[in-house]
Amino acid sequence: MRWETVIGLEVHVQLRTRTKMFCGCRTTFGDPPNTNVCPTCLGLPGALPMPNAEAIRLAARGAIALGCSVHPTSVFARKNYFYPDLPKGYQISQFDRPLATAGRVAFESPERGRVEVGITRLHLEEDAGKLVHDRFPGKTAIDLNRAGTPLAEIVSEPDLRSPAEARAYLTTLRQILVYAGVSDCSMEQGSLRVDANISIRRPGDPKLGTKAEVKNLNSFANVERALEAERERQVDRAERGERIAQVTLLYDAGTGQVRELRSKEESHDYRYFPDPDLPPLVLASEWIAEQRAGLPELPEARRARLEVAYGLPAYDARVLTSEIALAEYFESVVSAGVEAKTAANWVMGDVMTTFNESGGFPVEAGRLAGLVTLVRDGVVSHQAAKRVYAELAQHPGEEPKGAAERLGLVQVSDQGALTGWVEQVLAAHPAEVARFRGGETKLMGFFVGQVMKRSQGKADPKGVQRVLQEKFG
Repeated sequence: MRWETVIGLEVHVQLRTRTKMFCGCRTTFGDPPNTNVCPTCLGLPGALPMPNAEAIRLAARGAIALGCSVHPTSVFARKNYFYPDLPKGYQISQFDRPLATAGRVAFESPERGRVEVGITRLHLEEDAGKLVHDRFPGKTAIDLNRAGTPLAEIVSEPDLRSPAEARAYLTTLRQILVYAGVSDCSMEQGSLRVDANISIRRPGDPKLGTKAEVKNLNSFANVERALEAERERQVDRAERGERIAQVTLLYDAGTGQVRELRSKEESHDYRYFPDPDLPPLVLASEWIAEQRAGLPELPEARRARLEVAYGLPAYDARVLTSEIALAEYFESVVSAGVEAKTAANWVMGDVMTTFNESGGFPVEAGRLAGLVTLVRDGVVSHQAAKRVYAELAQHPGEEPKGAAERLGLVQVSDQGALTGWVEQVLAAHPAEVARFRGGETKLMGFFVGQVMKRSQGKADPKGVQRVLQEKFG
């Protein structure tokens, strides 16, 4: 490898509150433009901010879940810059005294196995508004509904070494925050956004190269693609002996290219100073301990428990815990009496498909358990059960046995019926019968398949095999 990639990420997460960071305006997504605003988030003279206690609680929970130290005292600061969607002319954030520092996130790297990435800091801040470019031809509109929305900014150390690692880190980070109840982390609604810093250097060189920052990436796939494009751009310049400038970039998902937005700002460009309207944020040690004690089981702990308690392979446990709802559904199916590995196979297959399509579970855990019981008892075949599952998803409340009977999928175990189908198949395939009798025993699967086809899937496969064995004597 001629060049090593060095990546650090800044992740902006919208905290799951009903109201904004410093006022009582709603944070509801999708409301008409400029309806969730007030003198405080519009920056009108005389309006004073008041911190949102729930936002502080959620940020502290997130910091603890990420292994950070939550500081007893932190300070809100004004970050000064001028942009049309920032009505006050400054953003209330935190600078030299953030809420929390020194955390770690462990994940599986596609290239390096288990990797730990340091979390430099997690701090509180308010969001800016949104520029809307497609509402009026030739004009840009401003929607200030998001102005003042509470955010936690999570800054990583430059410990990532590839775009694929950056994506894996983000996936793990999102899981932790969702499990902790900090945010819904919906990139579609803008509640998780990523700024990525990337540089290159010669392998073994301890000095970091000149970094570029790719702003406002709105999907994990785009994070990976943007970093790949910027890495290629930097390597190309370095190979040609050109200087790499410290710039801010935007990624165009349509072209797959990055384009320069402006030269990269430094902290002094923002003229940070403590906000005179907000006293230091002081948190009691007892309160911090209470937030720590109130954390639920986090993804890594749940994965380990599923492996030990249910004897699941590591891969299964990782898939099942990818979403908290999937993990809870799996455990409900097991509690309803289904063997753990069987339940895992169903949840990772048909259940996950419907979950990804609908965002929910149209077949309740109890009904799925009933369907699995029908398969176990030989009432329906596994293949037929998949058709029954699809019907159950379309017919809330219908019981598995009733759906199987309505579809005509109840397996036939009657010896006479099975013998009849077997004799018809053997008569239709004399050449295969001769080959089987000549020693090609692998044709047993062919005959079973033909009987299943002739019976339209109704024949009990085990019964069919017994009849075939009797026929071949």
